[in-house]
Amino acid sequence: MSEHYDDLETRSPPAREAALFSRLPAVLAAALATPGYRAHLGEFDPASIGDRAALARLPVLRKADLPELQRAAPPFGGFTSAPLGSFGRLFTSPGPIFEPEGTGIDPWGTARGLFAAGFRKDDIVLNTFGYHLTPGGFIMDSAARAIGCAVIPAGPGNTEQQLEVISAYRPSAYLGTPDFLKILIEAADARGTDISCIRRAVVSGAAFPPTLQDWVRARGIDAYQLYATADLGLIAYETAARDGMVLNENLIVEIVRPGTGDPVAEGEVGEIVVTNLDPHHPQIRLAVGDLTAILPGASASGRSNARIKGWMGRADQTAKVKGMFVRPEQVAEIARRHAEIAKLRLVVGRAGEVDTMTLKAEIYAEPKGFIDAVSSTLQQVTKLKGTVEVLPLGALPNDGKVIADERPVG
Repeated sequence: MSEHYDDLETRSPPAREAALFSRLPAVLAAALATPGYRAHLGEFDPASIGDRAALARLPVLRKADLPELQRAAPPFGGFTSAPLGSFGRLFTSPGPIFEPEGTGIDPWGTARGLFAAGFRKDDIVLNTFGYHLTPGGFIMDSAARAIGCAVIPAGPGNTEQQLEVISAYRPSAYLGTPDFLKILIEAADARGTDISCIRRAVVSGAAFPPTLQDWVRARGIDAYQLYATADLGLIAYETAARDGMVLNENLIVEIVRPGTGDPVAEGEVGEIVVTNLDPHHPQIRLAVGDLTAILPGASASGRSNARIKGWMGRADQTAKVKGMFVRPEQVAEIARRHAEIAKLRLVVGRAGEVDTMTLKAEIYAEPKGFIDAVSSTLQQVTKLKGTVEVLPLGALPNDGKVIADERPVG
């Protein structure tokens, strides 16, 4: 039996890159046919976007902005021209953000993530993701059935009934949050219910810290993490190699400096930006608001696509200082105005009862008057005064933070 879902997973990286970017111009042309993307992207020739450098010149679309854009042009902000009746299902997620489901088998592209976790034809799967209005349950349901699994549409909660269903159907696999998996195991222990039939799991939607991973493993369950969003479906997935999360095959994923659309170097923590290749509902440089970093090399699983470290926090680091909002975009603007700056971090603190700001700057060189010049730019951009601290290259942590709010809580 093949260890890989299809041949796409083992093609050479140059072949993958060529295939993705050969499809991109048609998707961009479809995007420019919509009022939302015409206004957002401006005019350009889709045929000119033939590589990552060209793609990086297009503006990002921030997921955090979608609720307001969709309120102005319901339901999807004018970012698709497809009629509503052409989609499979129509969902809403907190925000609210409205999302359509495509048609066909596995419309969210998630089956390869379940396959990498060992899900196979004829497995019985307990799916505890929600089926009501939000798409999580259907994302996983369609993926499992695409592999050939039978799915129990359990949804979250109702622990007593879940245990009854497990006793009757004896599922071999679990889909849901890691927290609810722990709740089920503990509830089964308390009631004396045998759920040892569950031997593997795919978890998503919440943190899965090493301590909980060890606890689940000790119960005989082989659990894998999967990173997906309601907008894009599967973005990355864990494999048996346990060496990061492999990116999905039909997406172009970039890691950019928070507050900008500028790609960072391999290994540097930044915000995840995704472009899909669905002309029916295109997503062009969608900044999802999560932080991660690209890992060097290829996975020991034999999959040749790039890998990410997994979820490393949120990119939205907006802080309120002296009643004014300070945003990552403003910190990026300061860096743009001074070529000597390699990297910035704005540290927000508290001295007595007063908010303080310290702009820590890694620099290539320090010309005369540099600190005064950057201090002036800081005040111009943020409308707030702060101090500037010069640091050598590499002094700031590689954690993706542009604004660090270090004020005491409470």
